[in-house]
Amino acid sequence: MTDDKRSGPPVHALLADGTTVCIRPVAAGDHEQLQGLYEEMSPENLRLRFFGVSRRSAEMAADRACAAPRPGYRALLAERSGQVIALAEYDTGGTGTEADMSIAVAEGLHHRGVGTLLVEHLVSAARADGITAFAADALSENREVLRLFADLGLHTARRFEGPEVRCTIELAQDDTYLSAVEERGRAADVASLQPLLRPKSVAVVGAGRTPGSVGRAILHHLKAGGYTRRLFAVNPAATSILGVPSHPSVSALPVAPDLVVVAVPAEGVAQVAEECGKAGTRALLVVTAGLDAEQAQALLTACRTYGMRLVGPNCLGVSNTDPQLRLDATFAATHPRPGTAGVAVQSGGVGIALLDGLSRLGIGVSTFASLGDKYDVSGNDMLQWWESDHRTDLALLHLESFGNPRAFSRTARRVARRIPVLTVDAGRTEAGRRAAASHTAAAATRTMTRGALFTQAGITATRSVGELLETAALLHSQPLPAGSRVAIVTNAGGAGVLAADACAEMGLALPAPAPQLVDELLAELPEGAAVGNPVDASAAVTEEELAHCVDRIMRLGGFDAMLVALVPTAVAAATGDDLVRALTRAPARWTKPVAVIRLEQALPVELLQAECGTVPSYAEPHAAARALAHAVERANWLARPAGSVPVLDGVETQRAHAVVETYLDAHPDGGWLDPRTCAELLGCYGIPQSPWAWAETEDDAVLAAERLRGADGRVVMKGHWPGLLHKSVEHAVHLDLRGDAQVRAAFRDLETRFAGLLTGVVLQPLADRGTELFAGVVQDQVFGPLVLFGLGGTATEVLADHAARLAPLTDHDVHDLITAPRCAPLLFGADGARPVDLEELERLLLRLSRMASELPQLAEADFNPVLATPGGVTVLDARVRLVPRRPHDPYLRRLR
Repeated sequence: MTDDKRSGPPVHALLADGTTVCIRPVAAGDHEQLQGLYEEMSPENLRLRFFGVSRRSAEMAADRACAAPRPGYRALLAERSGQVIALAEYDTGGTGTEADMSIAVAEGLHHRGVGTLLVEHLVSAARADGITAFAADALSENREVLRLFADLGLHTARRFEGPEVRCTIELAQDDTYLSAVEERGRAADVASLQPLLRPKSVAVVGAGRTPGSVGRAILHHLKAGGYTRRLFAVNPAATSILGVPSHPSVSALPVAPDLVVVAVPAEGVAQVAEECGKAGTRALLVVTAGLDAEQAQALLTACRTYGMRLVGPNCLGVSNTDPQLRLDATFAATHPRPGTAGVAVQSGGVGIALLDGLSRLGIGVSTFASLGDKYDVSGNDMLQWWESDHRTDLALLHLESFGNPRAFSRTARRVARRIPVLTVDAGRTEAGRRAAASHTAAAATRTMTRGALFTQAGITATRSVGELLETAALLHSQPLPAGSRVAIVTNAGGAGVLAADACAEMGLALPAPAPQLVDELLAELPEGAAVGNPVDASAAVTEEELAHCVDRIMRLGGFDAMLVALVPTAVAAATGDDLVRALTRAPARWTKPVAVIRLEQALPVELLQAECGTVPSYAEPHAAARALAHAVERANWLARPAGSVPVLDGVETQRAHAVVETYLDAHPDGGWLDPRTCAELLGCYGIPQSPWAWAETEDDAVLAAERLRGADGRVVMKGHWPGLLHKSVEHAVHLDLRGDAQVRAAFRDLETRFAGLLTGVVLQPLADRGTELFAGVVQDQVFGPLVLFGLGGTATEVLADHAARLAPLTDHDVHDLITAPRCAPLLFGADGARPVDLEELERLLLRLSRMASELPQLAEADFNPVLATPGGVTVLDARVRLVPRRPHDPYLRRLR
């Protein structure tokens, strides 16, 4: 272990009961506490740990952990309130990739998850150090530690040797392990949020005696909303505010409040947080805005030191409408209507809009959190709360940033299997950002990255708060469609045309009704009705006739959903209200979604009461079609089983790491790989490359061309120098070279035009005809590696025909990646042509994804063109850029 590894930063994480611990490397100054950790153990626990009891065991264990750094050894400890409560360590003996591991937990702190949490962090550190397995010895009667190893989620083998058990734990990270970590994290997270979202007592610090302060408004909301548990104000100048008992300080309160609302000026926030922590408070809600960097750090330090969860600062507040709690710690104008939608936002204004919209629709809110500057509690936390609260059936998010998108993606993917998760895709203007480093970087935008996250996680992404509410109304009230076939029924032809246009533009299908259905409808509807799709029932349609028409189509029509566009007319047969009433008399047996379009409707979306529940009604056809299209996408996502990351053969991970380390040793600042190093790295992952040769002189180029010439004798020459990215733009490529004379002339041309730059040339056989594609990776600092795919060649950026997915790619992801671009029909055999080798194309993308996932130093990879033919897939040109970067485990349990 090197010095920098030993002095790594501490991190905070949650135990099973929701309390916070600090995990950090052992330092020399920890000797006394570590020795005390062992000395305070019972004789029985000491025997289980050391296989015997010795007066020197504690001192020797502390000596070992606090000794000078040495190769292959690492020790991590967990501490709470400055007290060491656990130690985990491993030692390879200085060589090899297997390490002996041990764990010790303080007396009286077993069964709280501290040992498991510490081992998870040790496993992550070991992986980063290239260790592939732990070996641990335990007495066979030590059931607790054996259960800890068995429940990690890693493959563990046991070998019994008399009274001892030798456990070998493989450290390879797979979905089983990640799911086990997620489940432990979910339980701990939900436990930590109890004091915040289900507090047994609340205190408001900063509630003034006169109207106008935010603190007073929140205190009023809490009291007026009927908060059912103990409520206090903190104000040294009052004994009662709004009829709520007031005390001079948090420490003077008769009980330690679970939740403290902080509404004091920015300069006083950290001091209040410190006082709350010392008093035993478990959660803070900081509505104060305008904290500077020093004040912000002091606030977060107090929360971490005392194990308090934090919402804010700069937020609207939190609400929980559970009738047994009735917590409304916000300063919104009105109380949210109780209901079943969970809402988490960063913007207070957006939060108010969503609360009002959901209340107006009648959906209501289960739990609301305005996260503000999001120092701690995040959208990921709220998703896990809704997953477990047994009240929420719809999750609405408006997040302007993501702290850990890869962990968020796994959580959202799991939650979205149970309830719809909707978001507003905010910040789309970043799509204009372009990096000039490579085709990959130029194509990758934050909008594309967020879109990949939402698509893979099954999140319904809308473009506005209005669209979010419109979609929520349909998903809340209607079943999901089995497909995209839509029937349109209207009493006004023009309204039907508008609805048909909207559906077509959203990618929904409008099939013609079957002949039998046409005959039955013509027999039912008034004279002059037109039965196609849309079905124009005419302005003369009666309430009863419309009800029969809709019922027949829903039961017999071969459609998956229905839109009914109604316009009030002066015809006496039925009024607009009559027609709506006919529609809302829908029988309970309908299992297909139906929505109404009423062009005269004042509100963008309403929920109409029906015999079978509620029916969404829209003022605009496009709003109804958009909502229905989102429902189709969700149904399609749910219909597919969760994908898996395929196992690849021929991957040499250790050799790839060696190639990267060798390059970065020689180039500490990183850079673009030369052709030889690039080819070697691609070879580690079995990525198919066109035959090639490197030449630095004219004669070497001629010899190389002779070796590479195919049956037609033609070769390609590409110039190279450090920093060259777009060879065609620089005119550093010669195609279709025949014979030695042309090869020599091409070399001399490059040597002359790029004198002082050219370091050599790459020669390749002239490729066969095929489809030129583009594949690449860009490593996003926040989102991780993003894999891009689309049409290649020199016009790849101009045509911008690209799709993207976040790595690691599953089998479903890679299929979606190939089928998403507009050029996809070329791959599947357009106009009678033979399809390209799709299996090889999938394997290429999976290998690219594997390379990006395993090598955090890979900043960019750019394969253009990739030649796809019926006979195979080959990378004709590749560029890879490396940067010095330590591995980062996005799934490691830790607080922000």
